[in-house]
Amino acid sequence: MAMKKFINAPETITDEELVGLGLAYGDVLTVDGHIVESRALADADRVTVVTYGGSGHEPAQKGFVGPGMLDIQVDGDIFAAPNGALVFEAMQRADKGHGVLLLTLNYAGDQLAGKQAMKLAKKAGMNVRQVVTGEEIKYDPEGEDNQRGLAGCVPLYHIAAAAAAEGKTLDEVADIAQRYADNMASITVKSTDATHPQNGMSFGDLGETDQMEIGAGQHGEGGGIRVPMATSKETIALVAPKLVEALDLGEGDKAFVMINGCGATTMMEMLVLFKDAVEYLNAQGVEVVANMVGEILTVQEAGGFQINFAKWDDESGRLWDTPAHTPAFFHE
Repeated sequence: MAMKKFINAPETITDEELVGLGLAYGDVLTVDGHIVESRALADADRVTVVTYGGSGHEPAQKGFVGPGMLDIQVDGDIFAAPNGALVFEAMQRADKGHGVLLLTLNYAGDQLAGKQAMKLAKKAGMNVRQVVTGEEIKYDPEGEDNQRGLAGCVPLYHIAAAAAAEGKTLDEVADIAQRYADNMASITVKSTDATHPQNGMSFGDLGETDQMEIGAGQHGEGGGIRVPMATSKETIALVAPKLVEALDLGEGDKAFVMINGCGATTMMEMLVLFKDAVEYLNAQGVEVVANMVGEILTVQEAGGFQINFAKWDDESGRLWDTPAHTPAFFHE
């Protein structure tokens, strides 16, 4: 059966969606080619925050550009990182004399682009730091420890931006971002696969089975294990202990919980999953003090979710409780 997506031409999807983004959210951001810039950047007198990545994961990452989050995001083609030279150009645009923090997801293409951009920035004499997020934990003891960057990058955007807004130095902002990155963990649970919007190719055959895959990565890259489809409570009971163990969460700790829909999972399901995750943590004596529930970093119409826990301290809570206004995240 032919792919059923409301697009015009495969080769222009990213360009056209970026035009649409600028038209829809012109009060918050501007779009120049593949560079998405917060309107708040014009008057910024602080450390600035830049990221980049492939399209096809909407609302991430460009949906989180705006006051209180990203200053600039550089958008690549579908599931492909932009080139390092364009990321460097974005860093130059963002530089307000206080330094630029570059946030990178742990994927091969993203790492390569980040390495190129950082090399160009340092050669140009810029004050720059890079933090790489790779919070995915290994579910299968016999599987690969890929440490891929998943949706946990999004709350980190707000934490880093809030630290910058307080007037902290680049090293201070980068260290806060790194601490947050080191104290979060994620697992992906997939129930169906996505199709590539440019060629209609399915990423796998999971949807033809009565199974779900735990630890498959956001694109279904593999490295996970397939088990029979389970209820929400049963699924949380499978994955939450792994996250708790990875973060050494225990009695008296505070935590952030994210349930990120992969694209086809309904809000109804996500809320049930969130309820079960909170109940599980509460039973361990862990207090859930903040959350994100919804489609945050998707893979087209993939079914399933990412679950992210982060161990929080007073600093995390203070920085989180600050304003943000982006197309996909609003916090008063």
